[in-house]
Amino acid sequence: MLDKGFWKSKNVFLTGHTGFKGSWMCLVLHALGAQITGYSLAPQTKPSLFQHCGIEALLHSHICGDVRNKDDVTKVLLVAQPDIVIHMAAQPLVGMSYVDPLTTYETNVMGTVHVFEAIRKASLVQAPIKAVINVTTDKCYENKEWSWGYREVDTLGGHDPYSNSKACSELVTASYRQSFFRSGAAAHQIGIATARAGNVIGGGDWTEGRLIPDLLRSLLNGEKVVLRHPYAIRPWQHVLESVCGYLLLAEKLWKDGQRYSSSWNFGPSPEDAKTVEWVTARLCEKWGAEASYQITGSSPFHEATYLKLDCSKAITELGWRPRWSLEQALDAVVEWTRAYQQKKEMQHFCLEQIDHYLKEGAS
Repeated sequence: MLDKGFWKSKNVFLTGHTGFKGSWMCLVLHALGAQITGYSLAPQTKPSLFQHCGIEALLHSHICGDVRNKDDVTKVLLVAQPDIVIHMAAQPLVGMSYVDPLTTYETNVMGTVHVFEAIRKASLVQAPIKAVINVTTDKCYENKEWSWGYREVDTLGGHDPYSNSKACSELVTASYRQSFFRSGAAAHQIGIATARAGNVIGGGDWTEGRLIPDLLRSLLNGEKVVLRHPYAIRPWQHVLESVCGYLLLAEKLWKDGQRYSSSWNFGPSPEDAKTVEWVTARLCEKWGAEASYQITGSSPFHEATYLKLDCSKAITELGWRPRWSLEQALDAVVEWTRAYQQKKEMQHFCLEQIDHYLKEGAS
């Protein structure tokens, strides 16, 4: 699915590299031989996948910074002189967006503007970047609670500040692409796309307020799992599915930016859009006899009941497809967490999971 020869020695500027998804992106890029400049806030969770796996040692450059600081983003990106930019930095939580909408919009909207301003300046003063991906979310669509998957051409929206801010980030990307990178000397050299993934799961996610991390914390502490929205349906997928989808898209953008500069969905197979209760029950079953859950109360904020993605475009035009079923993804999460519980060397364990995934993808 991925061309290791393509990535060898490619200079990648990655925002949000200290987060859960960003850390897995670093690990995959390292496995492929890329040179990584990471720009992000310090890890926001304890424990942290970034710190626990010693990911800083894998990077060409690790820079703590905030995408809300336009001048700093520009300075760092110009020094990095990247071939490819992957923008993942975000305030990623629906619940937090209700608590602090201002930071959510500043980070997810103006942070995106600042990254594109830095790219625009770089394209004028040095060898141009050839591929840019802005990672948004499946929640950027105007959710109409229908039972079929959203396509890339469907209306953007978002009820809560997080979802809405990511829809705004999509519009910012489209505006910069059309206004600054489709005319003049840079037009044939910079491919710009957005990527919308489902609910990613995987080892090392300790973010509070997400289902799988909350479940695993309860299981590790021997506590009963409590569900707030058990019948909600989400497009669950292992984090490697989306990360490798983004990298495949970057390869395509590099080779033909004009053709692939648009929005792309990366979600699971339709049969893996399951309810919260189904996922919880299966995870408890895989964990062992001591695991249990209960349904109580309700969510304190609005949450969609149905959310699915139609990934036909990525399957047809990129040659991407999901490699692991939800069952396999849950197995990988449990295996990772058991290894962590047993104090194994987790960088090595992550790289083994990546190697297994990539080899299965190549079969």
